[in-house]
Amino acid sequence: MKTKKHSIKNFLELLAAILLLVGLDQYTKFLAVKHLKDQAEIALIPNVLYFQYLENRGAAFGIFQGQKWLLLGLTGLVILGVLYVLWKLPAEKKFLPLKILCFFIVSGGLGNMIDRMRLNYVVDFIYFSPIDFPIFNVADIYVTVSMILLFVLVMFYYKEEDFEFLKWKQNKEQE
Repeated sequence: MKTKKHSIKNFLELLAAILLLVGLDQYTKFLAVKHLKDQAEIALIPNVLYFQYLENRGAAFGIFQGQKWLLLGLTGLVILGVLYVLWKLPAEKKFLPLKILCFFIVSGGLGNMIDRMRLNYVVDFIYFSPIDFPIFNVADIYVTVSMILLFVLVMFYYKEEDFEFLKWKQNKEQE
């Protein structure tokens, strides 16, 4: 297996991708506050998709309400774990989908983390009514879609040996 040489260029690419995605999430939340807060919901597709402002002090489906520090800690651990995977990820073309999904997961986590630290809640504003799904935001889309695609990749595309780069024992032998 090829080993990856870490460089300033790789780090800057990672940082730029994450900043772009977090910036997009934060901009949509800014627009939601500006145009939706204290306003009636806006039907994009009646009976299907709405913009509706919500200040979420918990996590998905309203769990952990008011547990800001727990949610910040868990999010921080997930982000560190994903950044570790990105750091160890071989520079092979076959890992590009995994790399992209990691960018989205980190960006989604950071986007909601910024809200929690700055506002003590997360700005949610997208409501999908056919299944009465909880109101969500762009960062939630990043994380949810990425996790679904990650599951599909792990189940059907990558093989167990593709993840050898994550094993501690193997990593120590290479050094």
